[in-house]
Amino acid sequence: MPAVPLPPSLLSLPAEVGDLMDHTPESAYAHLRDTRPALFSSPAGDGAIGIMHWPMTEGQVLHSGKEQVVLEDPVVLPDGRHERLLRILAARPEPPVAVLPLLDGQVVLVDRFRHAARTWTWEILRGAGAADVGDAQNAVGQLEDLLGTSASEVIGLGRVHPDPAILAEAVMLYAARIDALGGLGHGAGVRRVRVVAFAEAEQMALTGQITDSVTITSLFRARQAGLGEEGPAA
Repeated sequence: MPAVPLPPSLLSLPAEVGDLMDHTPESAYAHLRDTRPALFSSPAGDGAIGIMHWPMTEGQVLHSGKEQVVLEDPVVLPDGRHERLLRILAARPEPPVAVLPLLDGQVVLVDRFRHAARTWTWEILRGAGAADVGDAQNAVGQLEDLLGTSASEVIGLGRVHPDPAILAEAVMLYAARIDALGGLGHGAGVRRVRVVAFAEAEQMALTGQITDSVTITSLFRARQAGLGEEGPAA
């Protein structure tokens, strides 16, 4: 497919990819590459997959939604072959966040429907990052939106790449101590909530009742941080 250079008139448009979807997929891709260059960098080292760009060729924005953007990258494989690989990234530059709620030392899980897998999964809270808000505050926002509660303490657990073969961004992980549960938010496909002992949540991960990689990683890191040693209040 021939490359399409970015017209000068597009350079003054806002950085949001959605604003460019009335133009060509190639122009939207070029604008995204210009405004978020870190997404297109290639680390040093043998075996890295390089991304080509104009005037050699140009990629495409295949889809731009409220939370996700799907790219088709023109790449050079380590053996020199040229291919086009799909990649999914967050629509906003803020990273997604996940939070492990701890109620009296026990883990709060939500039963959430996931469209891609077409199934219900037990997992912790996760959502897109909001603009102009820090990652920890975004985690608190997840508690408010899905559990109707606030945090008495928020603990950082690092980050994780849930599926780096296709997903660009890492998810920022947090644990949060909460004092109570409020009203359950149903807008995100959540049908029920479950409060279990920390060890039971770990057992659910070991036996396959929990399959979400973000939840499993958060449980592991919380245990390593000593949060799994806390018991319910007397």
